[in-house]
Amino acid sequence: MPLTYPIVTRTLDNGLRVVVSEDRSVPAVTVNLWVDVGSRHEVPGQTGLAHLFEHLMFQGSENVAEGEHFAALMAHGGRLNATTWFDRTNYFETVPTGALDLALWLEADRHGRLRSALTQENLDNQRDVVKEEKRQRYDNQPYGNAVNDLVGLVFPQGHPYHHPTIGSMEDLDAASLETVHAFYDRHYGPDTTVLTLVGDVAAQEGFAAAERYFGDLPRTNRSPQPRSAPLGPLPAPQRVVRVQEVPNDRIYLGFRFPQGHTAEYLAGAVALDALGGLAISRLHRRLVRRDDVATGVSASSMGLVDGTSLAFIAVDVSEGRDIAEAEETLLEELLEFARTGPTELELEASLADTERSWLEALAGMDERADLIGHSTCLYDDPHFVNTFLDEVATVTAEEVQLAAQRWLQPEHRAAVIYRDGDPVDQDVPLGDLTAGESGPHTEGVA
Repeated sequence: MPLTYPIVTRTLDNGLRVVVSEDRSVPAVTVNLWVDVGSRHEVPGQTGLAHLFEHLMFQGSENVAEGEHFAALMAHGGRLNATTWFDRTNYFETVPTGALDLALWLEADRHGRLRSALTQENLDNQRDVVKEEKRQRYDNQPYGNAVNDLVGLVFPQGHPYHHPTIGSMEDLDAASLETVHAFYDRHYGPDTTVLTLVGDVAAQEGFAAAERYFGDLPRTNRSPQPRSAPLGPLPAPQRVVRVQEVPNDRIYLGFRFPQGHTAEYLAGAVALDALGGLAISRLHRRLVRRDDVATGVSASSMGLVDGTSLAFIAVDVSEGRDIAEAEETLLEELLEFARTGPTELELEASLADTERSWLEALAGMDERADLIGHSTCLYDDPHFVNTFLDEVATVTAEEVQLAAQRWLQPEHRAAVIYRDGDPVDQDVPLGDLTAGESGPHTEGVA
């Protein structure tokens, strides 16, 4: 049965796209804003600014004191946060219906009137916060830099996705107050933002409230950032090895993938599920159950908007087993999957798991709002929450096999290897590995 969540849209005169999905099941509303600015919008020498603004936006605005945004909404029983990604920055809160006007007023003030709170003191303070976050979440976390290493290997120098979302600490240190002001003026405005309201609010009520609080905000008139040409698979294997004190040796394999929101991307995502995303997946059966070279396997993908996405597989190597043996077995299974495609059971299980996880996400108003904002901001497709499972149902075994043959071949891999031990070096460049080699090219901490 097709999904029929109510989706009503309107664009204000200043460019703000507003999406309302009425749900009277509980007296609460999720307010979700997707701003079309992420790390891919940053220019060389100014990385990390998109993520920095995730922090600065909670430091007060023209009519809101520092810390008041959190305090005011939490005093009404709300919950709120923000995240930054390659393609966007996202601000969200779920509040009782009676606090909806407060939430919208607070959001409008910081999205349109932050400038007066962008002081040198706040900038310096939040720079230090970001540095501490980098230490805690990346540098001092087991496997913390794995995805950062993968994007550095998978995407070439100069590509919008080559650098991590956290950015360069050197770039953040060098950012002046004028640079930060200019970034805000360029990227934060109603015409770069999607406001999604899900919950106890009718469409016309939501549109009227959006107009009331956001209608007077000026446009940025930012020119759209040109999209990058799609990249083909990696022309040759890439590799970096980190020697650190970690719970166990681990292998990450990264691959270029089709642009998100396309049929080929969906077929590739199903291939990853069949290979390593499920308890019955092929890699789990071979590496964990049969050969005992691994204690766990996972596979996932990041659907990205700028031409090319990222896919990766992670393998936790069993204690006492050789990393090279585990990687060789993994590569054998990739080749075999590309040769045969998924079995009927593997395809059925992957499609069923995709449906289950999608319905589970949509069951909560907060995640539903996020998915609506995602598809509207990046793909101008607010109805995607209702149509996605129809697309999933059309995926064939042949499409999955073709995606694996093109994108998930061993010769197209980027490998990030974690070996448990004492670090032997603190500055090792990312290196190439020619096809067929299985040993490490560089060792140490990159």
